[in-house]
Amino acid sequence: MTTPTFRKSRHDAPAGFFACEAAGLRWLGEAADGAPVVAVLDVADDHLDLARLTSVRPTRDAAVAFGRALAGTHDAGAPAFGSPPPAWGRDGFFGPLDAPLVMPAGEHERWGDFLARRRLQPLAAALDRAGVVPARAFDALVTRLLGGDLDDDDRPARLHGDLWSGNVMWTAQGATLVDPAAHGGHRETDLAMLHLFGLPFLDDVVAGYGEVHALRPGWRERLGLHQVYPVGVHALLFGGGYVAQLRRLLERWGR
Repeated sequence: MTTPTFRKSRHDAPAGFFACEAAGLRWLGEAADGAPVVAVLDVADDHLDLARLTSVRPTRDAAVAFGRALAGTHDAGAPAFGSPPPAWGRDGFFGPLDAPLVMPAGEHERWGDFLARRRLQPLAAALDRAGVVPARAFDALVTRLLGGDLDDDDRPARLHGDLWSGNVMWTAQGATLVDPAAHGGHRETDLAMLHLFGLPFLDDVVAGYGEVHALRPGWRERLGLHQVYPVGVHALLFGGGYVAQLRRLLERWGR
């Protein structure tokens, strides 16, 4: 019996774009007790074939189960902050299919060093070149990150990396991950993405997560710190209210 297929395609996709996504999906899927991940059926330079998913209505029970499973995915870990999926091993991509940005990979012992050097400094340069936000607006936060002010002792988590609500498909098999920007990072980053754009029964997801892995005190207050990068990307791609939102986050976390 043939598996129903969903094809993502772009004839001029950046080199390795679909291979990177496929590697990320497989890496996430290797996590014991982790969240369900859409199956990769085929990958080529211009397309990615995935098992077609059938959506169902989300429920509180499914949300709690997803939270538990997401904690399992994160707890599977990564070699370092910034590590790409092992089968890929190079820079990744972040953003929509028609305009993805390069997401630099690296191997960092400290999360703050990773965030500053591999995410915020390249983003600041791109925003400056586009005339959206001057690079100097990032200086204070980057200095804090490089100095270790915002580090903790949490080890690198295996992140989805682009975990907004559109990349969580509610199915009969459970909430299923699609379209990752997978890498080693801080577990609060995925949770911050869920809170940035909302998710049905999000409080239940968090409750389920906490049953498996207790979150560090103050995690809700730190959501904005983890949202600087995705909000900055949206400011670069779409402008509008994202620019003001980014400026507020930079002012708050640069202090």
